[in-house]
Order: sequence, then C-alpha cells, then structure tokens
Amino acid sequence: MADPSSYRPRPGEIPDSPGVYRFRDEHRRVIYVGKAKSLRQRLANYFQDLANLHPRTRTMVTTAASVEWTVVSTEVEALQLEYSWIKEYDPRFNVKYRDDKSYPYLAVTMSEEFPRVQVMRGHKKKGVRYFGPYGHAWAIRDTVDLLLRVFPVRTCSAGVFKNAARTGRPCLLGYIGKCSAPCVGRITPEDHRELSEEFCDFMAGRTGTYLRRLEKQMTEAAEEMEYERAARLRDDIGALKKAMEKSAVVLADATDADLIAVAEDELEAAVQIFHVRGGRVRGQRGWVTDKVEEVTTAALVEHALQQLYGEETGDAVPKEVLVPALPEPVEPVQEWLTVRRGANVSLRIPQRGDKKALMETVQRNAQQALALHKTKRASDLTTRSRALEEIAEALDLDSAPLRIECYDISHLQGDDVVASMVVFEDGLQRKSEYRRFQIKGFAGQDDVRSMHEVITRRFRRYLAEKERTGEWADGADTLTNGEHTPGDGEHTSTGGTAHVDGDSLTSSLTGSLTDSLASSLKDDDGRPRKFAYPPQLVVVDGGQPQVAAARRALDELGIDDIAVCGLAKRLEEVWVPGEDDPVVLPRTSEGLYLLQRVRDEAHRFAITYQRAKRAKRFRSSPLDDVPGLGDTRKQALIKHFGSVKKLRSATIEQIQEVPGIGRKTAETIAAALAQAAPAAPAVNTATGEIIEDEEPDATAGSPGEPATAGVPDGRRGQEP
Repeated sequence: MADPSSYRPRPGEIPDSPGVYRFRDEHRRVIYVGKAKSLRQRLANYFQDLANLHPRTRTMVTTAASVEWTVVSTEVEALQLEYSWIKEYDPRFNVKYRDDKSYPYLAVTMSEEFPRVQVMRGHKKKGVRYFGPYGHAWAIRDTVDLLLRVFPVRTCSAGVFKNAARTGRPCLLGYIGKCSAPCVGRITPEDHRELSEEFCDFMAGRTGTYLRRLEKQMTEAAEEMEYERAARLRDDIGALKKAMEKSAVVLADATDADLIAVAEDELEAAVQIFHVRGGRVRGQRGWVTDKVEEVTTAALVEHALQQLYGEETGDAVPKEVLVPALPEPVEPVQEWLTVRRGANVSLRIPQRGDKKALMETVQRNAQQALALHKTKRASDLTTRSRALEEIAEALDLDSAPLRIECYDISHLQGDDVVASMVVFEDGLQRKSEYRRFQIKGFAGQDDVRSMHEVITRRFRRYLAEKERTGEWADGADTLTNGEHTPGDGEHTSTGGTAHVDGDSLTSSLTGSLTDSLASSLKDDDGRPRKFAYPPQLVVVDGGQPQVAAARRALDELGIDDIAVCGLAKRLEEVWVPGEDDPVVLPRTSEGLYLLQRVRDEAHRFAITYQRAKRAKRFRSSPLDDVPGLGDTRKQALIKHFGSVKKLRSATIEQIQEVPGIGRKTAETIAAALAQAAPAAPAVNTATGEIIEDEEPDATAGSPGEPATAGVPDGRRGQEP
C-alpha cells in the first residue's frame, strides 16, 4: 500500500486549467482516469487526510504510485480525451458500463448497389443505416416480414444474390412478391435504392405519408373496379398498421429522443435507455456496472452518455436526451453532444406530461434490471465462492485460488504439437489472457516433455516481467520459441481464432530484435503486460506424469509459491505433486465442476489451434516456396494449367503465357517445381489400384479439409 504523500506533486506544479489526469500503480498500469475544470483544485482533493476520503477513493490513491496530467483548451476536449483514455486503458477504478447482451439492430446496407435489409450485431459500420436496438432478433424478423409486402427490398446474402444472377432465377421471396428481385433485373438499381430509402423513412417514424398514399391508391382502384388490386393494397395497409402496432405511440408530438434512467445502490448501478423515434419506442437497452469509484447519479449519467454516444455521429444522436440528473457542469456535455450530432442537442430533465410519465416507466425498468442482476449475481457469487473454497480445501491451499491457469497439449500423432493456456479469474473466463504455444524444443509425441517446456517458457516470461526495469529480458529467445505475444494494438481471441501464428512472428525477426520492436514490446503506456500476473493455481490436463513435469519446471525456475494439480480425464481424479494417490472430489462438488470447466476450455482452445495449423499444412503447395509469388498469381497459374502436375511439366515459355508472369519469375517457378518432390499417387482403397487423376488444386482453398479417412486421429487430437 503506497502513501499518497510519496507521489504528491509539489505546490504550484499542477496547472489551474482544464485537463485530464491519470493515476498509475507501481507497475505503470493506468488505474484511474478523470477530468477536471481545474486540475489544481481537483487533484488537491485526492491528497487530503485519508480518513476524510471515501473508502473507494482511499483504496485508489493508496494503490496508485504516481499521477500525471494533460492540459487541454476546453472542457469539451477534456470530456473527449477522458472517454478515449478510459476506452484505451480500461482502468480498474473507473465506472465501466457493460451491455448485458449483444443487442440486435435492423440494418440497411445503403452503401451497396442493391441495399440489403438484415439483422446485425456488434460494431456499427459506415454506410449502413441502423434501427433499434431490439430486445430479440425474432422481433426484427417479424417486423421485416410484414414490411416486405409494401417495401420488397432485397434481404438475401451476397452468395445467394450472385447465384440467382448467374442462373437467372430469383429466390422464393422473388416469386411470392416479397422481393423485387434486383438479382434478375426486375427492378433497376435506382428504383431499388428509392424503395430502400422509403423503407428507412418508414422505420424512422415517417409512417403517415405511406399510409395516406396507399389508402388513396386503394380508393382509386375500387372506384375503377380493380378489386383485386384494391384488395392487395388493403392487405398492404393492414401489414403496415400491424407493424406499427408493435411499437405503441408514447409521445404524441412525434418526438425523437433518448430517455436514460439510473437505478443504483451502494455497490452497483443499472442504466436503462429507451430510444424513441417518431414518438414510438424503437429500441431499448440496458447496462449494469460496479461502482468502483465514488460517483454521484449525475456522474453516472455522464458516463452513460459517453458510452452511448462516444462513437456515434449524425442522426444516431437524437435532438433531445432526457436524463434523471444533469452532469455538472452540463454545458460541456451538451456542447459535446451537439458536436457529435452536428446540430443542437437538448439535454434536460423532464418535468411534466408524457415525457415525465415515460421517464418513470424507464426508471421502473432500470430498478427491475438491477434487482434481477443482483439476484443472478448473488447466486453466481455464492456458487463460485463455494467452488474456490472447495478447491482450496482439497489441495490444502492457504487461500482460495482467485486466478487459475490451465494448460493442455494437442497434436495429431506427434505432428503439429501445440499447447494452450487458459485463465479463470474469480471462477470466470478471462479470455483476453488466453495464450497459445508451439512446441519447438523437440520433435515427436511426448506430452510430458511438452508440458515441461510450456510451463518453463510461460513462467520464465513471468520472471522476466517481474525483474525487468524497462527492457524485455530474454525477449528474443521467448519470441522465437513460438509463444503468441500480441502487440499493444492487438486483441486476443475470444474463441481461439484471432491469434498470430508463432512462425509468422518468428519470420519477421531477422537476427536479434531491433530497437523499434523492443520499444514496442515495452509497456510504459499503462496497458496490461503479457504474462505479468502469476496464478495461485496451475492446472494441467493429465495425470501424475504431467503434474510432475509441471512441478519440476517451476522448481527449476525457483518458483515455490504456486500450487499445481492435474485433472485426469478417465476418472476425473485430481493429482497433486509428490502424492501416489489422487484427491477424489465428490461428483456433486462445485470445485470439481469448476476444474472440469477449466480443463475442457483449455482442451477446446488447444484443439482449435492444432486443427488450424493442420489445415494450413494440408493446404500447402510447392508454389508456396516460390519467392515473390502471391496468392493472385498462384491462382492464375492453377487456373491456366488446371493442376500443379501440368504446371510442373510445362516449359518456361508456356508458363510465361500466364498474365503477370515474366521470364525471370517463370524460371524461378520451373526451378522450384523441379526441386519439389511430386505428391504420392492416390490409391483406391477398395481395389488397391493407383488412380492416375490429376493432382488436386492445392491453392484453391476448398472449404473442407483433405480426406483423411484412413488416418485415425491421436487421442489428443480428438474432441471429448
């Protein structure tokens, strides 16, 4: 615990101007970001007598080891910089709102030649108009199904669209009148875009125009005795009205507004947002947060506004935002919203009438969301706490293992040997901390040696992080050993697919690390360091031999304060080092269930990586070894000759006939193919006859893996 007086700035050192400040801990991690109209007055509040500080503020200032600040010109700039830094550094003592789900939106891809209506989640993209968010995806599909009678806009994927254009036949929706079939030219791009804009206008709340137009057309058709057309228009009007009934009118003056309500207690806060467009509720979403800092309702509202509109522009920011309490001061926040929208934005508390009544409804939703969250979390916390306590008791640990790391080895009969490291903190997955390894210390199948190598490499990195003073100790060695060490701007996979292969990283290192790479691996900017945090418990997937190997690796590094255990698959026995008999936990034990979850997650993560490497190896081609030959020209060669076998027998002059291939490149290709051994012939397993067909296209990248029916997977290469 640090004494705030040890890093308190000297008198007169802090400027009396607007700015943003950061508190850092002893490891230079940013733990808190704040803004102030006057940095001098605001920071002085943190360095008063600790007894006068709020308990959470006291914890923050005693955890911090330094403070720094950046001066800006206006409070609006301070607000924007604070939002950017909170998003970048993810400080542990700042309020962070988390969506309780990934909300679906109704999206119209106006940037395409033929705009498409679809359901989208995640980050918003340029050139796409969004409506929502909605509570459920089926609600969007029901609404779209009704509207397609009147606005038959394209809803198919790019693949379906291209296939229909190629065959000249539209899909089923085109035949039943729920798509205008632009794929086969039934409608021009201009008319289809106009239809898409009308669809967007209707979803934006401008419904009266289209209803009046359809009613007029229906009356004219009836007067002209075109009863079938009049009946179709009547059904269209009914579909539109049914779609409108799904969102009742809440504000009679067709207002565009967002209503934000907050429900809170001493520890947590829930935020609910209603998106009202054209007087109707078009979307709803909610967040819950832990109150890790001393914060008022007004400050919670300000944080919610930053979260909601930090990356929005234009019409996504409404003309009016109704809140339960105004930020202090309110002018910079209102000016910031005005800049985001490009027009004036009113930020106020509703006082009377329909808007106040609607705010009360939103407030009730926030209170119910907080109550539901606390009920779920209480159950969750109780279960997780009991699981950790049972593990600590079974393994005779001094305290509950709040951070657990699990390791698993995966391979296919000794090929493509890889390992995974997964992390659970407080009984929950911490996917940003997952890591992958390639086993390169030896060749072949040896799970025990592989486990020893992985544990050694991981904790050697931990010791280097612990002892370094601004430089990476043994950085080149560990990098070339194959660990995945993403850069500061890279995100770790949330399912095992977004990592960089160790070979690709190694190939970019020629000789020793350059100064620029070494500086990029430093972590003085406050981002979390890789492998910096030790676990209280290491779990290995395996029995006594794997556990002994992991313990031996830690002993060789001089680490004796980390517990080790293994979970064997056959009988779900828990093995500990130096014991001849396993620890048997009851089948109903929450501790055993948590260990199983950790082990299974490590196995899933390892086998995903191993299969990706195996698929990459199977897709290799002799053309991969030709320097300077990219995918485009490789595909052009295969398309021209039909197979690698025919290309191997071609002359240099024939290779030059391929567009983009000069004589020098053709000579290089011919030399590379002459050196490469031809693939073994295929054999008909039923008759034993050698099949003389052409070699398969090795660069086409077929969606499935090559047939391996006669090659059984190894035990470690199979899903459980």
